[in-house]
Amino acid sequence: MKAGFISLGCSKNLIDTEVMLGILQENNFELTNEPAEADVLIVNTCAFIQSAKEESINTILTMAGYKDIKQGKCQALIVAGCLGQRYKQELLDELPEADAIVGTGAWHRIMEAVEEALKGNRVVIDGENNTIYDAACPRIPTTPAHTAYIKIAEGCNNRCAFCAIPLIRGKYRSRKIEDICTEARNLAAKGVKEIVLIAQDTTNYGHDIYGKPSLVELLKEIVKVDGIKWIRTLYSYPRFFSDELIDLIASEEKLVKYVDIPLQHANNTILRNMHRPDTKEQIEVLLKKLRERIPGVVVRSTFIVGFPGETDEQFEELYHFFEEQRFDHAGIFTYSQEEDTAAASMPDQIPQEVMEERYHQLKALQSKISQEINESLEGKELEVIIEGHTEDGLPYGRSYRQADDVDDQVYIEGVEEEIPEGTIVKVRILQGFTEDLVAELV
Repeated sequence: MKAGFISLGCSKNLIDTEVMLGILQENNFELTNEPAEADVLIVNTCAFIQSAKEESINTILTMAGYKDIKQGKCQALIVAGCLGQRYKQELLDELPEADAIVGTGAWHRIMEAVEEALKGNRVVIDGENNTIYDAACPRIPTTPAHTAYIKIAEGCNNRCAFCAIPLIRGKYRSRKIEDICTEARNLAAKGVKEIVLIAQDTTNYGHDIYGKPSLVELLKEIVKVDGIKWIRTLYSYPRFFSDELIDLIASEEKLVKYVDIPLQHANNTILRNMHRPDTKEQIEVLLKKLRERIPGVVVRSTFIVGFPGETDEQFEELYHFFEEQRFDHAGIFTYSQEEDTAAASMPDQIPQEVMEERYHQLKALQSKISQEINESLEGKELEVIIEGHTEDGLPYGRSYRQADDVDDQVYIEGVEEEIPEGTIVKVRILQGFTEDLVAELV
């Protein structure tokens, strides 16, 4: 039988997809990228914000069309992931197209869900959110062969007022350093050159099992893995971003000088209402340290506009914070009112049109900053890992300045021979634009 997967949402969800793919393959399922060929279709859903929920529902309904013999041969449609974990029986009741629901705590029971669905039984398998995959789990990478994600922890203890992740993914739980390094060695043996360490909060890594944040200890071990050229860490919350971690990033060649640090706002009242532990002043001190002590550091962050109660003056403070800090990359989102979160019942919910206006103002400012930063790179030389080629044969890739899937690309002109994907080449930047860079080989 053939199985097809559609993975939505974040890279953390993608790893769950890859592990479930591995389990299915071990159980003699052939994997296909063509929904029309699949006997079993599995949608690994996202439920982070309202737009993600809507995308998940629309994708489920689209995949249900392949149950029609005119479109495909699907015998079982499985809904996995965050939407399934959060809405469980409600989802099964309201979506007759779905044959089984598998929550985030039950990824290891995917075969049970498939078997029940193929028998004609509609089931909910939600499990307990106390599991996390390990290096022994089968896994089919879906990223390019030269790069891979490693989830170093699952769940979250932060309880930010706007976020439903703790309700969906459970408490924070880390993997052992030895197990993570084993997975890194396995990936390196398959030709992976860049590994990206992810968790809901990577700087909190190890607190639960080692009694203190232990990202530094993990990084000191993982840089020893032969074959890995770049190690990138995403979602590093400011609270535990220690001086020792800064110094390690600055001094260790394999650790790319790229810091992803979700900040969400710059007004202390809003930060407090968001249940964020940091103040604007503490954030400014940390950003200053990062830029002074890590030569060439790239800083990426994420921000929310329109949080309940956000005044024009508080938004202006965030706007000026952007002007002062000049982030290399920034994700900007309008607030999404998520049920069962602390912010959902807060007074002074901001009208959608006001949120949209603030979003576009901040987005326009960041676009201007990004273009100026990219233009400042003209004439500089960078190493780029080749990701692919355009239809015209133009190779493109990423430098240390860009993370996979969220940042811009470097396009390389004047190349006469095809450069294999995964090759690291040195380029000189010719032109910088708002989103992308144009370069030539050195």
